[in-house]
Amino acid sequence: MKREHPESPLVGVGAVIVDDGRNNGGQSYDRANHERRVLLICRGQAPLLGEWSLPGGVVECGETLRDAAVREAREETGLVVETGEMLGVYERVIKGDDGRVRYHYVLIDFLCRPIGGELKAASDAAEVRWFVRDELPALKLAYDANDVVLKGLSRA
Repeated sequence: MKREHPESPLVGVGAVIVDDGRNNGGQSYDRANHERRVLLICRGQAPLLGEWSLPGGVVECGETLRDAAVREAREETGLVVETGEMLGVYERVIKGDDGRVRYHYVLIDFLCRPIGGELKAASDAAEVRWFVRDELPALKLAYDANDVVLKGLSRA
């Protein structure tokens, strides 16, 4: 499967992992004194190298969307998650300097909650960190990522 300059769009999933106070990868705290948080990764590979984004990736042949979200979350963050509602379907088309389509993904994002594992950056994530709503503007997330993160924080 060719990801760069694909012949057709690739299907991917995103895990909007929200800490609802029940379990956040082994770090418990008193929820009454803290805001909901969302887990983001700093991408270690293209596309979006060095930018903060949702854990996620391409669905493998024979894999369900939800199973892909669970697998990608585990591979990139070390956490085991449980998927909840689908939050949205988004499209990311990134063109190269020559105007050709360099990447084209159809992304299905799921609200997830951590149920186990140990938080650590892995796979193509250079860093992984929890963020509260007020920290999001400084990250300059892609519009669709910001939109789905805010949905997830409000629905968790």
